[in-house]
Amino acid sequence: MYALLDCCQTVRLGLSDEPYPYVVPLSFGWEKREDGAFIYFHCAAEGKKVDLIKKCPRVCVEADVLRGYRKTEHGVTADYKSVIAFGVAERVNGAEAAHGLDLLLKHCNITGYSPETCVLAGQVAVYKITLNGITGKQRFPD
Repeated sequence: MYALLDCCQTVRLGLSDEPYPYVVPLSFGWEKREDGAFIYFHCAAEGKKVDLIKKCPRVCVEADVLRGYRKTEHGVTADYKSVIAFGVAERVNGAEAAHGLDLLLKHCNITGYSPETCVLAGQVAVYKITLNGITGKQRFPD
């Protein structure tokens, strides 16, 4: 399931809001280590997403890959893979923020930027989502 994240350019972040949930697409980087799995993203230092995370840091993350459509006995269906993960988002700073930006830049195939310089400039906020659970679904086997 984690490998699916390598194939996705965007994840969707679900946040608690009233009267409706709030979902926003994000560029991201991620890693799985012995101490867990983590998704990093960057954003402006202020805004609705930041306010909602401060209010309730428990989040949902969705990623998917649509490989096309297939004919079946009863019609047509989507050939997809998807992952839904749950976790806690927190703002990170310093070396961890630079590490998160480095993962994001590599995942997005962006070169020519220094994560450390971006962090020192203070122009972006970096968040880490510590994943607590993950589930996935695949319509057809590879």
